Amino acid sequence: MKPARHPRNARTRPAQPAGLAARVIAAEALDAVLRQRAPLDETLERLAARHEEAGPRDRALARAIATVALRRLGTIRLGLKRFLERGLPRNAGLLEAILIGGAAQLLFLDVPDHAAVDLAVRQARADKRAFPYAKLVNAVLRRVAGARAEILAAGEAPRIDTPDWLHRRWVAAYGEAIADAIAAANRHEAAVDISVKDDLPGWAETLGAHILPTGSLRLPQRVPVPDLPGYAEGAWWVQDAAAALPARFIAPKAGERVIDLCAAPGGKTAQLAAAGASVLAVDRSPERLERLAGNMRRLSLAVEALAADALALDVPPADAVLLDAPCSATGTLRRHPDVAWTKREDDIASLAQLQAQLIDKAASLVRPGGRLVYCTCSLEPEEGERQVAAFLDRHRDFTRVPVAAEEIGGLAQFITADGDLRTLPHALPGAEPRLSGLDGFYAARLVRASS
Repeated sequence: MKPARHPRNARTRPAQPAGLAARVIAAEALDAVLRQRAPLDETLERLAARHEEAGPRDRALARAIATVALRRLGTIRLGLKRFLERGLPRNAGLLEAILIGGAAQLLFLDVPDHAAVDLAVRQARADKRAFPYAKLVNAVLRRVAGARAEILAAGEAPRIDTPDWLHRRWVAAYGEAIADAIAAANRHEAAVDISVKDDLPGWAETLGAHILPTGSLRLPQRVPVPDLPGYAEGAWWVQDAAAALPARFIAPKAGERVIDLCAAPGGKTAQLAAAGASVLAVDRSPERLERLAGNMRRLSLAVEALAADALALDVPPADAVLLDAPCSATGTLRRHPDVAWTKREDDIASLAQLQAQLIDKAASLVRPGGRLVYCTCSLEPEEGERQVAAFLDRHRDFTRVPVAAEEIGGLAQFITADGDLRTLPHALPGAEPRLSGLDGFYAARLVRASS
């Protein structure tokens, strides 16, 4: 018997080269961030779902390429410019993103040169607008590989990888030396910090983690978090060391009612609930709130979650209110490098206006004698120090309660002259850059008069 033949019009789909899916996702994500100001994390999730052929390794590699490309974008663009005498052609589809992703692999990732170049060329050929420039991609990236040392030397100054407007603001706020130190810190991947419910020394030993002065644990290396001991059991949660400080200033007593505004993803909510507070977690995004609820279920913490606009919230006053206000997030560039390229300077004024409305609303939810903690993960004074100063001018029934050094592990350098918390990304040095630093955070503790 002769073997059956495939129908004449049937075609076997050629196998996709290994690693191509990762590069496609990375390029599409970079294009969305740089041209549409789309947030990287959400974009990567959306693209991974669309590219069904991408497995876990592809998704991890795509994230690595996109993240390092945005973290070192200034250096990469400077290097590409050397070999693009006429600049980038217009209406070339994903061409720029393909070049940036390819250069990121050649300069900063442990990827063989031939793989980075070949897969970039394949990407260009698969994009109808970039197709005419496939040979250009090949030539430029080969020259980038050959000039690797010179490109890295030219990009040695940390400020090259920070938008000019942002660096100017940091110089004005903190001085040139600190602005450069912040920029240098932002060139390195952030460490993974965790907050534990209890038994800090025990979990430090189990996880091989370092106990930070602030009371957080810092993991020695980046590993899949869900695979670690204690995660499934709900013994701890991931939370940057700086982000873990503001909730401690609430210092809730068992049974006190605390409102956590703009609460998702829920690290601060977990802290308050673990301390014994009765917590109402409020966030306007139902999707983000569902993630918070899922985290609370894993942690076995009872929390009331409410999807609502904080400005329209109508609930009885509480013993304390924590407001982690929406902000420019310029203190989080180590873990969210896309923020540097998706935010614009004029965003800060509009965000500051929203923050003023939110802190006024938060104040109305504090009972007489109660506490209000305001915080943002921004380095910009308009979203921190100036915001609270203006609030105190408007609300004479509130006074500041200064942060004490012993509340933050004796790190007095994190306390401003007015007694507020101000952390900076280059602070908290470690054994190596990867184990150093923390998010840039501002927090103020305020108390309402008893009558």
